[in-house]
Amino acid sequence: MSKQINVALIGNPNTGKTSVFNALTGLNQKVGNYPGITVEKKEGICKLPRGVKAHIIDLPGTYSLNASSLDENVVIELLLNKNDKDFPDIAVVVSDVENLKRNLLLFTQIKDLEIPTLLVINMSDRMNYKGISLDIDYLEEHLKTKIALISTRKNLGIDNLKTLIANYKDISIEPCLNASEIDKEYFDNLRKAFPNQLLYKLWLVITQDVNFGKTDRKEIDAVANFKTKSKSDLKRLQQKETIKRYQFINNVLKVGQTIDASQAKDLRSKLDRVLTHKVWGYVIFFFILLTIFQAIYDWSSIPMDFIDSSFASLSEWTKNQLPKGAFTSLLAEGIIPGLGGIVIFIPQIAFLFLFIAVLEESGYMSRVVFLMDRIMRRFGLSGKSVVPLISGTACAIPAIMATRNIESWKERLITILVTPFTTCSARLPVYLIIIALVIPDGRFFGLGYQALTLMLLYLLGFGTAIISAYILNKVLKIKSKTFFVVEMPNYKLPLFKNVALTVVEKTKSFVFGAGKIILAISIILWFLASYGPGEDFNNAENIIKTEYASQQLSNDELQQHIASYKLEHSFIGITGRAIEPAIRPLGYDWKIGIAIVSSFAAREVFVGTLATIYSVGSDEEETIKNRMAGEVNPILGGPLFTFASGVSLLLFYAFAMQCMSTLAVVKRETNTWKWPILQLVIMSGFAYIVALIAFQFLK
Repeated sequence: MSKQINVALIGNPNTGKTSVFNALTGLNQKVGNYPGITVEKKEGICKLPRGVKAHIIDLPGTYSLNASSLDENVVIELLLNKNDKDFPDIAVVVSDVENLKRNLLLFTQIKDLEIPTLLVINMSDRMNYKGISLDIDYLEEHLKTKIALISTRKNLGIDNLKTLIANYKDISIEPCLNASEIDKEYFDNLRKAFPNQLLYKLWLVITQDVNFGKTDRKEIDAVANFKTKSKSDLKRLQQKETIKRYQFINNVLKVGQTIDASQAKDLRSKLDRVLTHKVWGYVIFFFILLTIFQAIYDWSSIPMDFIDSSFASLSEWTKNQLPKGAFTSLLAEGIIPGLGGIVIFIPQIAFLFLFIAVLEESGYMSRVVFLMDRIMRRFGLSGKSVVPLISGTACAIPAIMATRNIESWKERLITILVTPFTTCSARLPVYLIIIALVIPDGRFFGLGYQALTLMLLYLLGFGTAIISAYILNKVLKIKSKTFFVVEMPNYKLPLFKNVALTVVEKTKSFVFGAGKIILAISIILWFLASYGPGEDFNNAENIIKTEYASQQLSNDELQQHIASYKLEHSFIGITGRAIEPAIRPLGYDWKIGIAIVSSFAAREVFVGTLATIYSVGSDEEETIKNRMAGEVNPILGGPLFTFASGVSLLLFYAFAMQCMSTLAVVKRETNTWKWPILQLVIMSGFAYIVALIAFQFLK
């Protein structure tokens, strides 16, 4: 049996840590959350030389072990707790060749914890370009470690990195410097009071709000003859520690690193002047958004049409080939159309994630965050609120989790409350099917009306989030001052492997996450639509035959009338009829009402619900889109999905809180049901009023 070792990947943000993780693990990775907290946990398996397996954890990015957010606390608590199942046998600190000085602060701190610590210097392919040369032997000797010089872009040095990880026992655990010299008397007393504990671990427990096995600050304070310091004294000592570390780092790099400034070819400042310009920056960002939404439509139309017709054919084939009965009906009318309703949107969702990944990988997303901060401040949001609002375009759940790096509780709360307004990928299937039904195919200056409508919905969601934040800022009387700091990484060509892994991982989690819910709901809906109480449902065939006896209907037409009558008097039909009076003023019928109610489980269920409802009893080999287009308004006559009802439905989904998972996360993040219930009531009420006004005005 091969041995497995734990490897912790640690580093500052934007050092290429994720690229190193992807290079080591490939597809053998999974994403989850740390137990009990909503911080993302990425882990994977890597095969090392001599049959050794490495369990690799990609820890959240951190600048130092002086934690200021929950993400950074995760790093410290793991490194302090030897009893944790993920406690590392080796810490791999990933640094960037251009920011080595800053990255080494974290490295020297981890070395003080006496864990074998390997230094990885990434982006080595940029050394010539930036005029940088390194004396690796000198650096290894003075930093008391082994160094792996790698380039994930060129796939250089990865095998050497794996060998160094496998031989982690050869790496010295001796600290680089004696940080306790900043206050010799204090640290000597600390050492005497706790002779069996590692000094730097004690120091972190005293200065940080973290857990450390059975030792906590109360116990340290209670020890006789040990004089504790005030918070301000501790803060000053932390600053002294940081200065001492940087003095050591500067001395090492004076010899170990040479930078020839005349050789550095820097395009970055020129690009930044344009991309973060107070006018052109917004114009370029707007143009990029237009291009993305146009591409989402143009590139995905062929695979979507293929998937749509394939599921319709599969459903028809199932009906014809399998013996008639409840199981065949469940497959053909429940499961297949329900799954088809989500699979059809894989191309567009994959393209959305592709563009987001490219923007992040290239370094442009940080410029967008910086650019949008100018707007955010006016509406009472922290500049850091931009990250959740932008990541909310993928999913509101991780976006709300991302608010944990906002220090001010009130600003964090406002961001949590307004983030669900941004258009997430779960709304995309609803938008796409409705836009396809009610917005014409024409173009305006080369841009399709449908792509423009989709973009307007995204901008509408973002704008509503900003205005809501402004109102909440006034209502909640926020008076806290915060500072916005964002690092501008270097521009780089996105790594194909990183982008591909992101697209696969995100699309997979979307499809499987939504797929489970849709499959379960499709089965329930099929049952509710296939069975009903009373004589109306059970004698549907006789009732319809009697009603249409005088008309010369073909067998197919008769069967359609029977199926429609049965559906109307089924359990789902009765439920839909009960809620129809409330939604009729919005231009919806009872079928749409059922889809709206069921989509509270997850917004994307809307399309799967309609696919299931419209498929029950239908023998035609017809796509879901065609069936919806053929629906007739029972009150007004004509198509059910008109421009007025379509716009009303789009606006309802743009504003409604149609996601119980998001509500659950808001509850967990705010630790009360007060805010999620307010969120549900206010957002749903606002969505209803806007949809009502839109339909009544446009009809």
